[in-house]
Amino acid sequence: MVIQYKCPNCGSDMTFDADSGTLSCDNCGRQDNIENFSEDFIATVFEEEEAKEYQCENCGAVIVTDGDTTATNCSFCGAAVVLADRVSGILAPSLVLPFTISKQQAEQAFRKWCKRGLLTPKDFKMADRIKEITGMYVPFWLYDLKNEAKVHAIGTRVRNYTRGDYIYTETKYYDVYRDLRIDFSRVPVDASEKMDDALMDKLEPYQYSDLKDFKTPYLAGYIAEKYNYDAEDLLPRVKDKMRKPLDDYIRSTISGYHSVNYKDKNIRTAKTKSLYTLLPVWMVYYDYEQAEHIFAMNGQTGKVVGKPPLSKAKIAGWFASIAGGSFILMKIISFIVTGGINF
Repeated sequence: MVIQYKCPNCGSDMTFDADSGTLSCDNCGRQDNIENFSEDFIATVFEEEEAKEYQCENCGAVIVTDGDTTATNCSFCGAAVVLADRVSGILAPSLVLPFTISKQQAEQAFRKWCKRGLLTPKDFKMADRIKEITGMYVPFWLYDLKNEAKVHAIGTRVRNYTRGDYIYTETKYYDVYRDLRIDFSRVPVDASEKMDDALMDKLEPYQYSDLKDFKTPYLAGYIAEKYNYDAEDLLPRVKDKMRKPLDDYIRSTISGYHSVNYKDKNIRTAKTKSLYTLLPVWMVYYDYEQAEHIFAMNGQTGKVVGKPPLSKAKIAGWFASIAGGSFILMKIISFIVTGGINF
């Protein structure tokens, strides 16, 4: 089933507006609250099965999608459509975090980010080769995790003291035990096989206080994907993702020792809840030196991640400045020690 939201004023297609948080009509400017939008102005086309082809209600063109797409735009008339059968039943998200950054704001933020690169080429920093900026709702699982940690470690305290003509070192050893309960809430893991996991992880943090119960109007005007991996599939990955925060927390509870050697560390992690959630991402495609560079932007905070090209000349100059600074520093030290300086 294809869903399109029609303007009650002029009949044009409406899309979700990140600035106002409403369904907005680009034609006449009308804005409607999502919670109160009348079903009389929702156009639907039903399909017999989950096909990869849908028909646009506006122009009759065939909308071709892959099996993972849940929201898109008609390539012929530009109408925003939501493929409702792909966001219903077991595929229905529980929550959605709406875009708060518009496409124009995303472009401005990306250009500003490009200019901050100290080692990027000058012509890249001009940010004048943006090929495309696409708003996408990426499927994530948000996990609540319960962790029980039982730790046995050996801590040492070292004391040096002088007695007569001798210097003594005294080392004391202590058994350290910890029995901890550590809970994490709303740990995100992306569930799309198309997305780069490392790139998606770097987009964090999101402000989850702005999460909304899922409603299809939030998707209007954006591309959206359905999950490829369920919550059980990704449980090993979320456990691995939280390993370092767990270790850091355990380490923070053991203080006052000169060294700590862990003898046994047993951590049991269990999922208490997982919620299928759509998070907002602007994908930025940038052409530079006959290659396409892909960047991602948090659609709520504006944080940009990705690997920009580097200038070999700037890198060489940076290393040269470090080497030159080190040389001058050594000469200053030599001057202080010997009372003279020679170049």
